[in-house]
Amino acid sequence: MKLVNTASIIVITLASVFLLIIGKSIILPLILAIFVWFFIREIRKMAQRIPFIGKRLPKWVLNFLAIIVLYLFLGGTMYLLVDNMNEIMNNLSTYEANLNVFKLDLNTQFNIDIEALMGNFVGEIKFSSLIGNLITGLTEILGNTFMIALYLLFILIEETLFKAKILSLFPSSEKQQEVTQILQRIGDSVSSYIALKTFIGLLTGCLSFIVLLIIGVDSALFWSFLIFILSFIPTIGALFAAFFTALMALLQFGDLNMALLVLLVIGIVQMIIGNFLEPKVMGNSLNVSSFIVILSLSIWGAIWGITGMVLSVPITVIMVIIFGEFEQTKNIAILLSEKGKLANPLRNTSKKDEQIENL
Repeated sequence: MKLVNTASIIVITLASVFLLIIGKSIILPLILAIFVWFFIREIRKMAQRIPFIGKRLPKWVLNFLAIIVLYLFLGGTMYLLVDNMNEIMNNLSTYEANLNVFKLDLNTQFNIDIEALMGNFVGEIKFSSLIGNLITGLTEILGNTFMIALYLLFILIEETLFKAKILSLFPSSEKQQEVTQILQRIGDSVSSYIALKTFIGLLTGCLSFIVLLIIGVDSALFWSFLIFILSFIPTIGALFAAFFTALMALLQFGDLNMALLVLLVIGIVQMIIGNFLEPKVMGNSLNVSSFIVILSLSIWGAIWGITGMVLSVPITVIMVIIFGEFEQTKNIAILLSEKGKLANPLRNTSKKDEQIENL
């Protein structure tokens, strides 16, 4: 019997991975739409706290206002990002020429063929391809706007009917209350995590933008946006962000000192926010084992590329939150958690928040 169950789990897992790969164009926009929906929940909750107005506005009005604010922000960001990406692509030949000058100076001063030395370890490096692939990965995240908006529209429509469906499934009033509370806790925990993580990422990106602008790095908005996106990947994301911005400084200025300056300053920003501010704001909400983080990065990266790596940790955190609410899956949540404890500070919402009906 155990052998049959194990075989069933393996088959279901392989089938799920296969569906995730072949259904990427359908599933990925849906996942992003769900993330946007959770973010809209937080905007709606903040709007409901506005004195004299918030609680009087119907939910559909709050949804509409939240969507307008969100898409105006995303639309303006996309417009500026496209302009920045075009600037980078147009200057690639200049950047490669600066890199060649830097390599020549380095070889002359230290009598080291840095290109041959690096080639022995990592093979031939095409920086134009590296940056091109990076831009392609970011474009993929922003390229499904229509599908995301369509999914989001139907999610918001279904949201108004969801509570009635739950009540119809469970005739017992006690069961209805229990299920409603579980869904409420899951929704609050997930939306709070996404909102707080987004706030931390935006703060990191804005500070990095100011620093890059002062130093004079080209396309500072693009690299700041990249830092914001990579902030969703703990530890490794910060390293990648610092590396890419330093690489950009090296390509632009052809000077190792400028690259080291950018690396140092961006590293300081990441260290201050990551080690001091984020733990205070997020608490223990990132309750995921470090090994699971690396494993999820590898798995989701193999399935969905750069986009999968960005979404891997939030998806895993959400899995821990959801699995921890049900006895049947609590053991899985414990295995995925950092210390085997499922207590989530984000679930301790205030009494005022609990009075807000989100279902």
